[in-house]
Amino acid sequence: MKTILSYILSVFYYIAFGLTLVIFHVIQWAGLKLGGYNGHKRTVDAFNFTLLQCLKILGTKITFKAEGDFPEDAPMILVSNHQSMYDISPISYFMRKYHPKFVSKIELGKGIPSVSFNLRHGGSVLIDRKDAKQSLLAIRNFGKFLHKNNYSGVIFPEGTRSKTGKPKRFSENGVKMLVKFAPGAYVVPVTINNSWKLVEKGSFPLNIGVHLEIIAHKPIKADSMPFDELFKEVEQTVKSAVTA
Repeated sequence: MKTILSYILSVFYYIAFGLTLVIFHVIQWAGLKLGGYNGHKRTVDAFNFTLLQCLKILGTKITFKAEGDFPEDAPMILVSNHQSMYDISPISYFMRKYHPKFVSKIELGKGIPSVSFNLRHGGSVLIDRKDAKQSLLAIRNFGKFLHKNNYSGVIFPEGTRSKTGKPKRFSENGVKMLVKFAPGAYVVPVTINNSWKLVEKGSFPLNIGVHLEIIAHKPIKADSMPFDELFKEVEQTVKSAVTA
């Protein structure tokens, strides 16, 4: 019975999801043209809220837990494990006060209504994973951008999604570049739990009744310790809270 229900609800979910992408593509364009950055950001916040409501069609429960106070006068670097595309909207929405921007693969910069527009115009950075020089240069400039505006940058150092929820090895290069070029930043370990279960059977049908959990751990001043120690602590903090 649950399998049959998952097929039915997945159809309704994808209808709502597709409409959200198309409608908010137009709304984002209008927000950017008429209200600049702030106008666009308000539409992106509404977009992410709507995406979370779409997940409720599947009976998805989403919880966010913050274990510390976040600085409002300094940039933050959110270092997270990565389980599925459903990691993005919860982080974006629950951390919206801190202007989260993402390190994303360049392929997502075109072809996806709303998503590609936001990545290109909302301050995120697109990297070509096949071109190490381009990637590091882009992340360096991204770090400077975060520092200048006191924004938050989100990076998934596993480099790809974990299909079983079990974290992969973290790569330090991107995080190290951001720490270097966003001086004064705080690093926030972020743990994602159970978003992989939504796509455990593939993109269709999606699982129903999943509890998606996001834990934003206590911020760590990036320059409070040598980078190697910082990176080790961040990786251990993220992985120790993974329940898979």
